[in-house]
Amino acid sequence: MKKQEVVKSKIDFNTIIKNSPFFKNKSFVLYIRKKEETNKKFGIAVSKKLGNAVVRNKLKRQVRAIIDELKEDFPNYYDYIIMIKKSCVDLPFINMKKELKDLIKEIK
Repeated sequence: MKKQEVVKSKIDFNTIIKNSPFFKNKSFVLYIRKKEETNKKFGIAVSKKLGNAVVRNKLKRQVRAIIDELKEDFPNYYDYIIMIKKSCVDLPFINMKKELKDLIKEIK
């Protein structure tokens, strides 16, 4: 992910989570917010309950890699916040990718 594709502002992050529709499965919760611009922005949220910093950073790296691979599958004109659930900690990378891909199909 490039820096221009990241939701950085805490206000934007919280607004998307509180006021936007969401889709979920056993591994992820995906919040979406419609906007006027064509570019997509992504945010990743990981709870401290999932593990120490090493575990959380590993999960974020893996999700970023998945987003880079599936970027074209995400519809334009939206901001996305991906919350990672506890079941992702022990999930292999291939299965994480499949779960997120299924969640994207649900949006369309």
